[in-house]
Amino acid sequence: MAKAKKAKVEDYLSLDDQALTARIADEEVRLKKLHFSHAVNPIENPLSIRQLRRAIARMKTEQRKRALGF
Repeated sequence: MAKAKKAKVEDYLSLDDQALTARIADEEVRLKKLHFSHAVNPIENPLSIRQLRRAIARMKTEQRKRALGF
């Protein structure tokens, strides 16, 4: 499981600032749609909401680190 997280972080590191911002926006729209579809009709895997929310948080953390110059 740790390897899967490490691969995701490496994916975010390889993106430039504009691509990272665009990907965050896309994932946030996807999260809103997922929340709505889950409210209307329960989705098959509700843990996917948590996974997507955490992935967005990882991307925002990377974006913030870049802004601070770390």
